[in-house]
Amino acid sequence: METWIDSFLEYLKAERNYSPLTVEKYAASLKAFQRFFQEMDPGLEWNTIDASVVREWIVYMLDEEHKTAATVNYGGLSPLRTFYKYLRRMGWVSTNPTEKVVSPKLSQKLPSFLKETEMDDLLERMSVDDSFDGIRDRLVVMMFYETGIRRSELISLRDIDIDIHAMQLKVTGKRRKQRVIPFGEELKTEILRYKAVRSDRLPTAPPTFFTSDTGKALSTYKVTQIVKSNLATVTQMQKRSPHVLRHTFATTMLNNRADLVSIQQLLGHSSLETTSIYTHLSFEDLKNVYKGAHPRE
Repeated sequence: METWIDSFLEYLKAERNYSPLTVEKYAASLKAFQRFFQEMDPGLEWNTIDASVVREWIVYMLDEEHKTAATVNYGGLSPLRTFYKYLRRMGWVSTNPTEKVVSPKLSQKLPSFLKETEMDDLLERMSVDDSFDGIRDRLVVMMFYETGIRRSELISLRDIDIDIHAMQLKVTGKRRKQRVIPFGEELKTEILRYKAVRSDRLPTAPPTFFTSDTGKALSTYKVTQIVKSNLATVTQMQKRSPHVLRHTFATTMLNNRADLVSIQQLLGHSSLETTSIYTHLSFEDLKNVYKGAHPRE
């Protein structure tokens, strides 16, 4: 039965293009469940487990290990569901015990985002710095805000991924999935402006689009610091990461009447359910407006 796990992990790497870290987490989760059901009943095997055993494991993780519902769902139940789907497809088990198990309910936290007026103020403030770092940093912030790309996607951008004439980016996202994101005239102008100062500074084009003034690719830490320090000039909210600008992009699009399916495609979400959280964001904003404006409130 151990070879079933090995076969599954190889499938994740070779066919699903999961990262080594994700494969490692799936392996740890499956082995933790295996230890649990073997201690519960040494006679149990992967093909004799029913839904009650899975539910017992969920209760154990919540009550004994004090894990959150999110950790149980994404770090425990989700890998187990994927594993059993694989076993069914291979014909090694006849039933999937996770199908009858309801996931623990999550206490949903709404993502942080900036208002359009705050973003206008931020970009106006950043426009006064004409140095290499100033022009690059403003473009970094604009790129997040106007395309909604992830931090890792921004860092890995190359010159050939940016089509100036068609005004679109080719982005490689999670699990090597590619998508194309359009952009407007304002971002086009800033891209050309950055490329001009970069070519003045660097004799040859660097391997990545965003670089330091010596031609080195920007690190994750550096990009985070660029965003964090600049957001601090217009907002007091505690979270000021690049992901806040991704949330801001999605919320702004929705508030300006973009449909949810289009936002899903632009963000590179595999599920519309993931994107639907932004409808909650907009409704929360609407409730706050109502409470501040209605005389009976």
